[in-house]
Amino acid sequence: RICSTTINGQQIELGAHWIHGVLGNPMYELALANGLVDITHRPKLPSIIATAMDGTKVPIELLQETYEAYMCFLRRCEDYFTGAFDPPPGIHSVGEHVQLEIAIYLEKVQNNNVRKLQRLIFNCLLKRETCITGCNNMVDIDLVELGSYKELQGGNIALPSGYSSILDPIHNKLPPDCIKMNSRVTKIKWPSGIDNGTDSEDSDKTVIEVGGEDVTNETVYVHCDDKIYEADSIICTLPLGILKSNDIFCPKLPKYKEKSIGRLLYGVVDKIFLYYDRPFLSQDTDEILLLWENDEIGDWSEKIYSFSKVNDTLLLGWLSGNEAEIMEKLDDKIIGDKCTEVLRRFLNDPCIPYPSKCIW
Repeated sequence: RICSTTINGQQIELGAHWIHGVLGNPMYELALANGLVDITHRPKLPSIIATAMDGTKVPIELLQETYEAYMCFLRRCEDYFTGAFDPPPGIHSVGEHVQLEIAIYLEKVQNNNVRKLQRLIFNCLLKRETCITGCNNMVDIDLVELGSYKELQGGNIALPSGYSSILDPIHNKLPPDCIKMNSRVTKIKWPSGIDNGTDSEDSDKTVIEVGGEDVTNETVYVHCDDKIYEADSIICTLPLGILKSNDIFCPKLPKYKEKSIGRLLYGVVDKIFLYYDRPFLSQDTDEILLLWENDEIGDWSEKIYSFSKVNDTLLLGWLSGNEAEIMEKLDDKIIGDKCTEVLRRFLNDPCIPYPSKCIW
């Protein structure tokens, strides 16, 4: 998940972006112990504007009020995990519940223009939530289970030297040659008779290389391109998509495990970096929230919920789900041109330049 790179000397993260949380977070403690965290840095509060498709800016007070209401809706969704009370009848997803809360909230808003703007802000925040959660639509997220995820206190921490710098202290503590690089796993042969429906806690076993194919005991055999490794047990960390599509286990996993894998979802989340030869955004603007007026998404770009400033000449846009998959099939120039079209529309400025580089 870590993929750090540079664009014109600027460190950017194409993969994992932050260490989420400080208190009780071993990743943060590892980074801090190895001098990877700038403890003297105090980030300033970002200056955010929200604009409609005609370039109209939403008053900051209305944006703040709507955001606070939205966060209350989300917190109420999290409360169902404790089982203290049941969701409303027929409401099973986070998206359904939040939309119900939005409808009740907007019924009390008397001014039609304010009601319209607040609905657009709510829709924008729901798109943002799909990027945080990693899904196509918040109706994909189970309502009762939302509260099972606990955020660690302390906010999000970005490493000045790049997220990939966290790998060095981990690598330095490992024995030499204990990691096999460029060894694609093609098959995992395991003794299905020992599966009793429980997870093993035996994670301290040794893995050794063997030369033959014949197996007659309860050893697990991991087949790579040109070698076979045997183990008493393995911890398999293959991506969910591979587990869903690849028959890598022999014999196949038990039905209850296949069903569990099938029920798990993790959608596509993409970041678009736009590099410019010169700055064009106001110094007072750190992020632009895009208030799309279409309830139904017609073009992939309409899933982009905002553009934020990495620095004066580098912008970052986020999008998720089906639209992100469509975007991934396009040429970088087409992506950059479309993002320029979006920025020109929402900022009501036909002179916004095209990016000199587009990376996602």
